[in-house]
Amino acid sequence: MNEKYTVDILTLNSVSIKKESFFTVDGKEYPLGEPHRKAYVNSESGRAELTAEVPEPYLSAVMAVWGEEPTVSDEPNITPV
Repeated sequence: MNEKYTVDILTLNSVSIKKESFFTVDGKEYPLGEPHRKAYVNSESGRAELTAEVPEPYLSAVMAVWGEEPTVSDEPNITPV
């Protein structure tokens, strides 16, 4: 089984990654199931998830755009009443 990743909608604050699985029979690839998409936010926790779930070279490509520091806070945006 082969897995293909697509970096989709990459901004300074987030990225969407599409993962597809394929199997090969007689040199021809066939999709296995539906593509899976997941969005990651450029926060401390989003970076940790991305690092754990997305392989190279896709991880490095996203991090090159995101830079060294997160741009989104993990703290909830709560407005006092």
